[in-house]
Order: sequence, then structure tokens, then C-alpha cells
Amino acid sequence: MDSELTTMVIFLLFLLFLLLVSDPKMASATHCTTITPTKTYQKCMTLPTQQASIAWTFYPHNSTLDIVFFGTFISPSGWVAWGINPSSPQMTGTRALIAFPDPNSGQIILLPYILDPTVKLQRSPLLSQTLDIHLLSSSATLSGSGGSTTVHLGAAVQIHATLKLIPNKTKIHNVWNRGLYVQGYSPTIHPTGVNDLSSIATIDVLSGAVSGSHDNIKTLKTVHGILNGVTWGFLLPLGVVTARYLRHIQALGPVWFYAHAGTQLSAFLIGTAGFAIGVRLGELSPGVEYGIHRKLGFGAFCLGSLQTLALLFRPKTTNKFRKYWKSYHHFVGYACVVLGVVNVFQGFEVMGISRGYAKLGYCLALSTLIGVCIALEVNAWVVFCRKSKEEKMRREGLVGSSEKGNDNYN
Repeated sequence: MDSELTTMVIFLLFLLFLLLVSDPKMASATHCTTITPTKTYQKCMTLPTQQASIAWTFYPHNSTLDIVFFGTFISPSGWVAWGINPSSPQMTGTRALIAFPDPNSGQIILLPYILDPTVKLQRSPLLSQTLDIHLLSSSATLSGSGGSTTVHLGAAVQIHATLKLIPNKTKIHNVWNRGLYVQGYSPTIHPTGVNDLSSIATIDVLSGAVSGSHDNIKTLKTVHGILNGVTWGFLLPLGVVTARYLRHIQALGPVWFYAHAGTQLSAFLIGTAGFAIGVRLGELSPGVEYGIHRKLGFGAFCLGSLQTLALLFRPKTTNKFRKYWKSYHHFVGYACVVLGVVNVFQGFEVMGISRGYAKLGYCLALSTLIGVCIALEVNAWVVFCRKSKEEKMRREGLVGSSEKGNDNYN
């Protein structure tokens, strides 16, 4: 039994790893280009979200940067923005150039904005203002639209900018995004999906290297998803199944109890590591919040901790408080499992792979476990009915008495 369980866990870990790292969205990522109708640049890079890319030429002798951002509109009345944050890799504080159709003429225009904290909290509309960086020139043009000068759904836009950087400071925090609607000349809030909240990249314009922080966060997200999907989403339910159905097999004796306790304790310890990584991810992503996922995670962890601590106060089978402890143990355990499974699905939404193969693989594993539960439940009812019939026959004196099963570990 232990070897089969180990094989199943290793197979599931390997399957989830392959599925999580093979996000189907990566196949649709655009390739960068250094050539535009008006200028050729030295370097280019595909950005990690929204099928966006940039190209640039950096002149070290005077710290001047020529850069172009390639983006797409998601609405005919929407907006596309690119900018740099002079101090940190986050949206708040970004000096942005936002392209959108002019409300009067319908032609594309480009205006400068500063994304201060009041904009993030939506306390005031976003109003255009002069940037406090050395912006030498800027412009926006539509591309690949057959010569059209009006914005439409899916229209590609190029935002050109020339700016002077601080001498000997070649790393810039690129921030980009896009929205659905503009009120007058005030762009409204962008969507809040995982890609929209992580459209930030720190790039060294001299070497072309990308800061390792984004890759580190992506790796941590993958590890966080694998650990929590396997433990909270599968091993904990498996431990419940072990206790519910194996304890009635008299030939196993106390083996079912050790299998149940070992599975649950291992799942909780490994799941705690996944929980800690999730907390760290929150610290590494200021301004990015996933309220439901976070609350469900804390709830499952607290219930799991209470369940583990309850083992220290487990009464003996002869203790009068045993039945109350069992009720507590069952209620907290089932609640923890439900929260864990629900949060795994919420995690797929957060990672932006709610329609990916990772979710499909998890659903297949979970549905297989549920199918096994149904089969075992039917078998338990059959055994129960047979024992009831035998008990009735014993009362009527038709058969002899039999030894009762050992339930000391229940």
C-alpha cells in the first residue's frame, strides 16, 4: 500500500510540474522586432504579458534612450499605456504615456500621466500632466491596420519615446497595461487579471538583461502551485478517504490509522511550505492582491494547524470526551479539505491557467479520487446491509456469534 501511495504521489507531482510549466498561453506570445516604419533599433525583447514587446537603442555617451513599445487595444474605445517607474517596479509612481482615440476626432493621441496613489485607490480620475522625467519626444502610431488611423478591437499600436536617463543608471522599470474605456481624456481602471497585475519588467538597457525578480516570482508561483495542489488539493482528501474506508478492513488492524496519520501529517508539513511561499509571494508583489485566494489559504492553514494540534489532546477510547473530540476532528478535517480544494481552483484563476492543462490534470486526479470514494461507499453499504442481515440472523439463533472488529483507533 505504501509503495502504491508513493508511486501515485510522485506521478502526480511530475504531472502537475509538466502541466504548470507548459502554460498554453506561452504559445501565443509575440516575437519582438527591431524594425519599425520610421526607425531601426539595436535590441528588442518580448514582454511577459499581454503579447507586448519593446525595442530600443541606448546611447551610453549621453545616456539617451530611444524606445518603442508594441501593444494592442482590447476595445475600440480603450487605451494602451507604457511608462517607466523611476524608483521601484510597481504601478504606483509610474510616469506613463497613454495612447487612446481622441473623443472628438477619433484619431489616436498620446498624453502623459503620473500614476500616483490616489489613482490606484480610484479616489480621483486620472488626469494628464507634465512628466518630471527628461522626456525629449514621444508619439503614437497605429500599425498593421491597413493604413487605418482609427482605433479598433485588436489594433496594434506603437508608442515611441526618447528620454534621457540618469548617467550610469541603465536599469529601468518598464510598466505597461491596457484598458477598456476612456472617460473624456481620463483612462479608466484596467482589468485586474493576473496578467494585468504583473505587467512590470526591470530591464538593463545597456546589456539587455532582465532583472531576476520576475523570473524568481514566476518560479515561486510554480512551486507554490505544485506544493499546494498536491497537498491541500489531493493528499489531504486522500487521507480522509484512507480513514473513512480502510478502518473497516479488519485484516489491516491499526495499519489504516498510521497510513491516515502519516498522509495527513506529511500533507500538512509540505503544505505549510507551500503556504509560506504564498506569503512570500505577497511580500514580493506589492500592490498585487488576491483577496479570496489569500483568505481561503489562511483559513485552510489555520484549520490544518488546529487539526494537527488536536492530536496532542486525543483522548483514549474509554474517555467520556472521546465522542466530542471525534466530532471536532471530523468537522475541522472536512472543513479543511473543502477549503483546500476550493482554494486550489481559485489558485488556477490567480495563475491565469483556469483553462489550461494543469487544471484539467488536477480535475482528472480529483474526479478519480471521488470515483473511488463512490465505489467504496457503495461497497460499505453492501457490507453494512450484509452485516445487518447476519446480526438479525444471530438474534434469531440461526447462526453463531462472531468476534467484533477492532475499532480502538477510531
